[in-house]
Amino acid sequence: MRTLNLGILAHVDAGKTSLTERLLHAAGVIDEIGSVDDGNTQTDSLALERRRGITIKSAVVSFAVGDTTVNLIDTPGHPDFIAEVERVLSVLDGAVLLVSAVEGVQAQTRVLMRTLRRLGIPALVFVNKIDRRGARYDGLLDDLAAKLSVPVVAMGSVAGLGTAGASFTPFGGGQGFVSRLVDVLADHGDELVEAYVEDEDSITYARLRAELAAQTGQALVHPVFFGSAITGAGVEALIAGVRELLPAAQGDPAEPVSGTVFKVERGPAGEKIAYVRMFSGAIRTRDRLRFSDGRDGRVTAIGVFEQGSDVRRQEVAAGRIARLWGLADVRIGDAIGEPVKGACEGYFAPPTLETVVVPARPADRGALHLALAQLAEQDPLINVRQDDVRQEISVSLYGEVQKEVVQATLHDDFGLDVTFRETTTICVERPAGTGAAFELIGKDPNPFLATVGLRVEPGPPGGGVDFRLEVELGSLPYAFMRTIEETVHETLLQGLHGWQVIDCVVTLTHTGYYARQSHMGGGFDKSMSSTAGDFRNLTPLVLMNALKRAGTRVYEPMHRFRLELPADTLSDVLPVLARLGAVPRAQTSSLVEGMIPAARVHELGQRLPGLTRGEGVLETAFDRYQQVRGPVPERPRTDHNPLDRKEYLLHVVRRV
Repeated sequence: MRTLNLGILAHVDAGKTSLTERLLHAAGVIDEIGSVDDGNTQTDSLALERRRGITIKSAVVSFAVGDTTVNLIDTPGHPDFIAEVERVLSVLDGAVLLVSAVEGVQAQTRVLMRTLRRLGIPALVFVNKIDRRGARYDGLLDDLAAKLSVPVVAMGSVAGLGTAGASFTPFGGGQGFVSRLVDVLADHGDELVEAYVEDEDSITYARLRAELAAQTGQALVHPVFFGSAITGAGVEALIAGVRELLPAAQGDPAEPVSGTVFKVERGPAGEKIAYVRMFSGAIRTRDRLRFSDGRDGRVTAIGVFEQGSDVRRQEVAAGRIARLWGLADVRIGDAIGEPVKGACEGYFAPPTLETVVVPARPADRGALHLALAQLAEQDPLINVRQDDVRQEISVSLYGEVQKEVVQATLHDDFGLDVTFRETTTICVERPAGTGAAFELIGKDPNPFLATVGLRVEPGPPGGGVDFRLEVELGSLPYAFMRTIEETVHETLLQGLHGWQVIDCVVTLTHTGYYARQSHMGGGFDKSMSSTAGDFRNLTPLVLMNALKRAGTRVYEPMHRFRLELPADTLSDVLPVLARLGAVPRAQTSSLVEGMIPAARVHELGQRLPGLTRGEGVLETAFDRYQQVRGPVPERPRTDHNPLDRKEYLLHVVRRV
């Protein structure tokens, strides 16, 4: 059978989970359709999901359509969980993008379509809620083409729009639909156009449908279906469209194993369960798998999704999605086996906010750190920071809704009650120039049996930390070389002002060590021999000294924004944007586009309804980092502070 890994994406409240229930019911997987309002749906399993009526974690469920097995992934719609959505996108063969027939194209709809286009993922559009008062057809099609900036083609007509009896009828091979298809497909189908011009009758409807499927599969055009997840209108046509127009999973089971971990959760006994999309090869129970950074693990059990649930199997092959047990060290984003060819890496927008998590009972601090570490396995971008000096734990966030999710999860799953301090912005540092430093073995003031020299200089934007060598590979044992590199990355998590240092090149310029030695007739003597600890302790001192000489600049995250508003409210909104530090780049009477500090996005969203009578529509997304103007924000350090040599040595070696 063919396999299709399908994602359902939408702005919050567009009806993703309701559509999932309807698809499962139509395929015969469930006998009764669950309700988001009643909290009894198949894919919203978290207690908070059921209470809030929103999807927080992606969920996988499977059903069969003819000769195609569809692994359906229901994803979050709230912008705070965009990282969860983007993790899923890397494993999809196709997607269904939901749009409400009433609210139309919303901010998150645009973000999702841009991401789908950037990754080249084929997508159908399903316009939901045609049974609701205020539902639109022609105007909405125009909005889809204009606001999403993509070629779309309606696949049928709607009768009874805005009533409980609204229905969807797919177009046949009539002349009107054929002409529209030719117009849409013409931009990428030269042969088709030439044949149509030479002999209109030679272009059969079957050929047009085949061309539509081909261009849809290449993400060049997006067919649009209308319907209602609640009444079931249009759902059968959508299912047929999924089977006909979206490409099946590719992959050869005979090739080497290659897969991607897109989700990690904990089972009832606390065991890790990894969700893996297989791109090639096959995995069997008891296989030992290699994943990123040289880690590995042995598979103890396999669950493959079939007919609404996962079924235990001895093997999972290319194209499928499976749950794997036994991989204790696995992490989200790990490549299983061979790296995926053409995989998209590093496209996650960084979280731009952070907050301190405070346990209600001070005695729970240790349990809180353990619980947050487990949550970071499921969402590594929350980036747990432990401040041993102040006995505080902080986490990174995309938005305020994530606070509620973290708080509820800690209470429901770990029995921990917590509160949060004020949310603050996460800045970064970049080197302002070039700086170098070194310390030689056996030379004061170096107390360690190691020589380390490092040079720090600016790197290209988006380049992260690039570690290079200016010494011969054989000049130092590999274990020591590896220790220096790992310590460089760890140390640069906190720069001169406490923020992570990015976009820099660090070059190892000096090395030296004492080989393993022993006293006559005795064993190994550490006082005479270099160890990895010497390099681990010396590297932060040298690196921060070099960084001080280079200097750093602090940058704050900026979001691009697009604000649609009634024309008569513009004069009230512009002064507020100015006070919030927003810089308009384009402006009309009803549209403002520009940049705004990430720290002010939440406040703008809160004030907007009052300024625009509830009619303003705000779309924001992380764009770049911009140098801070005015006082440089400082972030409290959580390490032993290698910027203060005396303090650092007192902590590391208990002496100055």
